[in-house]
Amino acid sequence: MLEEEEATLISEHPDVVSVFENTMKTLHTTRSWDVMGGFLNRQGKAHPESIWAKADYGDDIIVANFDTGVWPESESFGDEGYGPVPKRWRGICQNNTKHSFHCNRKLIGARFYDLSQQAKSASPPVEYSPRDSEGHGTHTLSTAAGGFVRGANIYGRAKGTARGGSPHARVAAYKVCWDLCADANLLAAFDDAIHDGVDVISLSVGALPSEYLFDSIALGSFHAVQRGITVVCSAGNEGPTPGTVSNIAPWLFTVGASTIDREFYSLVTLADNKKMKGVSLSPKSLPAHKPYPLIDGSDAKRPNASAEEAGWCYPATLDPGKVRGKIVVCSRDPSLARVEKGVDVLKAGGAGMILANSDEEGNSLVADPHFLPASMITYKDALRLSSYLKSTKSPTATISPATTVLGVKPAPAMASFSSRGPNLINPEILKPDITAPGVDILAAFTREVGPTMLDVDKRRVGFNVMSGTSMSCPHISGVAGLLKKLHPRWSPAAIRSAIMTTARTRDNTRTPMKDANREKATPFDYGAGHVRPNRAMDPGLVYDITFTDYVHFLCSRGYNASSMAQFIGKRYACPSKTMRAEDLNYPSIAVPNLQKSFTVSRTVRNVGTPGTYNVRIKAPFGIDVSVKPQTLEFAKVEEEKTFHVRLRSRGESVGVGYVFGGLTWTDGTHYVRSPLVVNAFS
Repeated sequence: MLEEEEATLISEHPDVVSVFENTMKTLHTTRSWDVMGGFLNRQGKAHPESIWAKADYGDDIIVANFDTGVWPESESFGDEGYGPVPKRWRGICQNNTKHSFHCNRKLIGARFYDLSQQAKSASPPVEYSPRDSEGHGTHTLSTAAGGFVRGANIYGRAKGTARGGSPHARVAAYKVCWDLCADANLLAAFDDAIHDGVDVISLSVGALPSEYLFDSIALGSFHAVQRGITVVCSAGNEGPTPGTVSNIAPWLFTVGASTIDREFYSLVTLADNKKMKGVSLSPKSLPAHKPYPLIDGSDAKRPNASAEEAGWCYPATLDPGKVRGKIVVCSRDPSLARVEKGVDVLKAGGAGMILANSDEEGNSLVADPHFLPASMITYKDALRLSSYLKSTKSPTATISPATTVLGVKPAPAMASFSSRGPNLINPEILKPDITAPGVDILAAFTREVGPTMLDVDKRRVGFNVMSGTSMSCPHISGVAGLLKKLHPRWSPAAIRSAIMTTARTRDNTRTPMKDANREKATPFDYGAGHVRPNRAMDPGLVYDITFTDYVHFLCSRGYNASSMAQFIGKRYACPSKTMRAEDLNYPSIAVPNLQKSFTVSRTVRNVGTPGTYNVRIKAPFGIDVSVKPQTLEFAKVEEEKTFHVRLRSRGESVGVGYVFGGLTWTDGTHYVRSPLVVNAFS
């Protein structure tokens, strides 16, 4: 803890890397593995050609999770059938707590950090251990590498199968978050994880983007990647606003969130027999086929409450005399948790709740374990419901029990909350990189709090359904672990390239992926596309990036010798002719300031069989694209070839903003895809 003058003095010491304020970052808050394609056969066993089978389920890969800790007793971290802990593991199980905490051959390590005194100053006091009292860390870690758990009970109603991406991997929990996630904790955890010998770091944490030199995640991960550790981060939950994507350093693997083809339907039926498909995970239900009086929250306000606040079902705004025995319509808003609205309806004597989206949420629906019969409906249905309420003096409705429905179309679609590009720090680097399942994801949970994490929730569950880029990030962490097992010599950049260049941009209707409003999504939403793990096993070609490449990229940011020393730990003189950020050997191509003509270069390495690759181009609107050479011939594995992409603007592209296309290298078997993102100014 330093005064400003002390911090300034210390920053001038030659052995001090950098000094910046210890700010706080936030958490970015199943069948999802099946929907990514070809993992299981009809008997529920791994397909012999799947990445699970080929990579031996990630056996002995070590996946670290920086989050709120772990619930060690969870079935997802049982160690039956596991052999000895890998000898290369150098970590610890930090268990000197008043409450027992144990590791095993699955959960091989755990640490906790409280360098900002968050836990010590909490009221009531927080348990000072790696144990997860929030649920977020247990959920994300089990998604990345939890073991198989069949018959996972969900709120006493439905059952499912919970499993992680690398189900035979070893896991380690680094508790860096209490209520928030301090920079100091994150940097300390990076140091320890590097020392401990992990293969993958999963990090569902972030903040608004800042210059890399003052970003704890960018700094810590830079050193992890230098040592061959793949660092996977969430893109953030600030969407669909453009330019909100976080964790944008090019050595990070940044993940957006999309839906899966499973929904938990709860049908709303009006008296005129109009039906609306909502979603819910409420364990409570109303009597079948019995209509209940229906009232909008704004029409049920207390005398001292505003109609607007009552329409949002804020605490103490609903009049029990107007609500009792009725289904109440509550509008969504960002300042009050969805489930809390139901608590207020229940306190006022309501029989059920319909949660209506605003135009901002559109068609994006999230199933919640409400305390009363409830269903969330889209904005389109909310408008229909509003018209119905105005059309009759005695409106009624029914809410059906929650039902699991598979094969939903279209899917995947981008979640409205998933943060969007462009990258505000370096628009030459497309972010996010990829999208993965992040809506209604089933995984392990703490028993310290209820599934809603509200103080009034006394329920306890072993598994929970949650949504966020926090949930999509560990899916990619699990896939990265499988690829590390299959290809132990691949760099983090090669692993990222394999996942990105084999992604898909079409949904299960074979049409382009959509956003939550059913509009065509773009690379600013999904990066390279939706992950296809089985294809990533054999990508054909990869775009690799060395540590020196990243150093030269920092030079392109204008870092001087002093700044470079702060970043890489030693003085480094940038070459007189620095590289352009657009020429970093990234699997995507982004040119944010096209002036007439611009040429970028890329190098690919053959990681498949010898062969000839031909280029296919999907030019962005108003942009002429040419590639030289148009054919790449590889005589052997590990051979590298360089190509150049020239972009020229035509009049119709100037001033219209970003336009999107793609470039694909194919030998007839492999399809190595890269998105093209261009903004023409002249």
